[in-house]
Amino acid sequence: MHIHILGICGTFMGGLAALAREAGHRVTGCDAGVYPPMSDQLRALGIELIEGFGAEQLSLQPDLFVVGNVVSRARLGDGTPKFPLMEAILDAGLPYTSGPQWLSEHILQGRHVVAIAGTHGKTTTTAMTTWILEQAGLMPGFLVGGVPLNFGVSARLGQGKAFVIEADEYDTAFFDKRSKFVHYRPRTAVLNNLEFDHADIFENLAAIERQFHHLVRTVPGTGAHGSGRVVVNGLEESLARVLHQGCWSEVRSFGAAVSDFAAAGPAHDFDVLHQGRVVGHVSWGLTGVHNQLNALAAIAAAEHLGVAPDTAATALGSFENVKRRMEVRGTVSVGDAGKVTVYDDFAHHPTAIRTTLDGLRSSLSPGERILAMFEPRSNTMKLGTMKALLPWSLESADLSFCHSAGLGWDAAGALAPMGDKVLVSDQLDELVSAVARVARAGDHIVCMSNGGFGGVHTKLLKALQEK
Repeated sequence: MHIHILGICGTFMGGLAALAREAGHRVTGCDAGVYPPMSDQLRALGIELIEGFGAEQLSLQPDLFVVGNVVSRARLGDGTPKFPLMEAILDAGLPYTSGPQWLSEHILQGRHVVAIAGTHGKTTTTAMTTWILEQAGLMPGFLVGGVPLNFGVSARLGQGKAFVIEADEYDTAFFDKRSKFVHYRPRTAVLNNLEFDHADIFENLAAIERQFHHLVRTVPGTGAHGSGRVVVNGLEESLARVLHQGCWSEVRSFGAAVSDFAAAGPAHDFDVLHQGRVVGHVSWGLTGVHNQLNALAAIAAAEHLGVAPDTAATALGSFENVKRRMEVRGTVSVGDAGKVTVYDDFAHHPTAIRTTLDGLRSSLSPGERILAMFEPRSNTMKLGTMKALLPWSLESADLSFCHSAGLGWDAAGALAPMGDKVLVSDQLDELVSAVARVARAGDHIVCMSNGGFGGVHTKLLKALQEK
């Protein structure tokens, strides 16, 4: 089959393209701003990339167009379509489908799908679960919304029965407004956490809870092929409400003291408890209670595929996390006094920002400072829906620096309760200069964004070296 992918350079669609190519399909694709690293990765797989969404791409005559959710029926200021290729597909009556639908029909059929859902930690928990299964010899397939450092790629078919997928609640496509994850039909579903997000498509938390319940509805009960399992965070009232709407599968909880899976000890070095009994120990380089909870979710999911908790806990000792999850981008020596460390992190929701910074704070020595650089770039943050939570999210930082370009609301006003602990500017170079000016030995600079952040990490390291 020849498929042509619209919006191929997104993390999900790029991973889908790699899976399709590995499965023997001919794959081509287009996007706006075809640039490295995704463009290099795809071309290395022999995938032809086209810049833009021009209607002339109909001449490729693929068997099927696979449409990413970046595509819409939007029009430009002069009235012309923003995505003329999509308009041409519709006009010609050519076959098209969404990425999640294609994945479900051509990759996931017949697999034991492990779907990792949640507002936060999906990528990390998906990578953890995959690594546990890999270390246990199950050779899983996977599709992760990032690049797990243990594997170096974001997707592969795998040789085993299991397929682990990051299960996003965002909508599928302009013609299918269901959450992506309802297409995956998991036998094991992880509900990691749930709070309000995606204010551009969901009216309130109840609307997201409803989508999560749609996912729960697709998990099998007990039958000839074994039982389905829902792994749920026992600390989340929102998830309790989801299950209260109905659940037909085996349920395993984690996180709370009375849960099936719990932890005892600090987040970097803890015992794993199963129904109150120690069944394993995790000692690793990750920090933060959020990662401890992610680990428990992954262990509970892997147990459903026959991996003993002690085996899973041991595997996590060699887990290397995912790019852009507190990834050290460089260190700069400051005379003989010590060094400054620069991190890259994907956090953008206020809760994710807070848990990231709290996790780092718990690992630091007295006198070491956190300098937080961030941009409210996600669709939800651009709307200003959660701006009032930003001062709370940054409480663990000693100083904060907000890049406010492109916002339709007053970032300085929202951050005013922080007083002189925050600097707001729509000029990235101004923020970089300010951070470099105040940075001192022992500082940890955390750059948080769900985008490229204008290459801020490279700029910071250069400015610190020149200091």
